[in-house]
This record gives sequence, structure tokens and C-alpha cells, in this order.
Amino acid sequence: MLDKIRYFILRALRNMRQWPFLCTASILTMAIALATVATFFLVVVNVEQLALRWTQEIQVIAYLEKAPSQNDLADLTQNLNNISGVESVTYVSQDDAMQRFKKQLGEDASLLEGVTSDLLPASFELGLASKFRNQQGIASVIEQLEGFLEVDDLRYGQKWLERFNSFAQMLRFVGIVLGGFLLFAALFIVSNTIKLTLYARRDELEIMALVGATMRFIKIPFMLEGAIQGLLGGLLSLFFLTISFVFIISRSLNSFWLTPSHFELLFLTPNQQVILVLSGVALGILGSLSSLRRFVRL
Repeated sequence: MLDKIRYFILRALRNMRQWPFLCTASILTMAIALATVATFFLVVVNVEQLALRWTQEIQVIAYLEKAPSQNDLADLTQNLNNISGVESVTYVSQDDAMQRFKKQLGEDASLLEGVTSDLLPASFELGLASKFRNQQGIASVIEQLEGFLEVDDLRYGQKWLERFNSFAQMLRFVGIVLGGFLLFAALFIVSNTIKLTLYARRDELEIMALVGATMRFIKIPFMLEGAIQGLLGGLLSLFFLTISFVFIISRSLNSFWLTPSHFELLFLTPNQQVILVLSGVALGILGSLSSLRRFVRL
């Protein structure tokens, strides 16, 4: 048994040495294909995590037509807290709004010298419960606001967030299409590499069949060759993905100006890394089988 395993491995390695250029092309193509698919997967996962983080910060801001008096403020705050779906209520006076504006301007705050806080409206910032951080929930809260609050304008980030989610879905679709094309290209190259090996050894294979070699004995070295190429391609794709994540994905998303502070990017879990490498092995075996079906009777 051990002698057979040793023979199969040595035969597969010898086949790979016979066509080093095509073998290298197969490995690189599989590595690039798998790394590209995994990269799009990581981008989509982290973008979705980013969108989920933003949903936690969704709030309705009601800009008031006029600032309430101190006597009315307590009643208004209590009524707003009683609205279904409202988790917290923060009143921002005109003075508070001016201070925030100056803080946002930073070194350019001097531009506001001589500008009074009356220029800015007072507002209520309504934090929403988790199940109300969607279009229907926000619509419900706004409908209840219209009953007792004189509002000049309402602002919330749900529409922008929905556009962002649409972008994530488009990114996922592009990743599937591009990844599928690259995987097909990798399958094609592996298949043709094995096919050339079969052409070169067709006389030897015929003799082996005549002297009693089983189809399984003939096929296993070629399937093992594809599996080895796939294994190397999977490991190489994991290396490419790590480099891409560290130097491209993490820097791009962390430099994104809307990324929340203390946002940790996700990488492949150990199980997902194993699946990535095994996908390379499966891709190599499939490429081998596609050639063996044409040249070796199953």
C-alpha cells in the first residue's frame, strides 16, 4: 500500500516537472482566482459590518421652527420619550449647536466671530431602538412626531444607508461574476495542463492498460497532480489575500472618512482559511477529471 502511494506521488511530481511552465500557470491562475473571490468576500463582509455599525448610530434629528421655552421643554422631552421606538432624547439648544459648529470647524472657528447662535435652529436628537432603525420604523416615529412637535426639518441617515447597502449588493454581484470567470479560467488551464501530459504519455498509458493496469491506477497520479497544484494554489492565494488585506483592504477602509472609531476589520476565520485551501484542491481535481473523461475511459 505504501509503495503504491509513493509511486502515485512520485508520478504526479514527475508529470509536473515535465511541464513546469504550464504547471506554474495553473498554480498562479488558481491562486489569483481564489484570492480575488476571497478578497471580494472580505470587502463585502467588512462593508456590511460597517453598515451594521452605522445602523446603531441612526437617529432622527428634528430641527424646530422655534426654540421651546424652559417651561415647555420638560413636557416636550417627556412626550418624545413616550413615542414608540424612541430610545433616548437629547435637546440641542441654539447655543449648543453653535458650540458644536465651532468645534467642527476647528482652526477655522474664527470665521464665526460676530455670528450669533440665533442663526442655528434648536433641535431634538432622537435615538431609536434597534428594531426601529429601518425605513418602516423611522416612518412610524416621524408620523408620531407630526402630532405635537412643530418641526422645520427632519434629518436621518436611513436613505443614505440604503444606498450604501445597494452598493454592497452590487459589489457582491461583481465579485461573484468576476470570481466565477477566474475560477473557470483556472479550471480550463488545469484541464489543459493535464491534457498535455496525457498526450505526451498516451503510448505509455495504452501499454499500462494492455498489461492489466486498472483505470483507477492510471487516473490517480493525474488526479493527485491536480490536487497538488490546487493545494499550492490555495496556499498561495491565502498568502496573496493576507498581503492584500494588510496593505490594501485595511488601509482603504480605515482611511474611509465615514468609518467609525474603534472599528475592527474582519479577516477569514481559521475554518474559512481551510475552506479556501481545500477549494483549491477541489478545483485542481475537477480540472484533472475534465481531462481524464476525454482520454481515459472511466
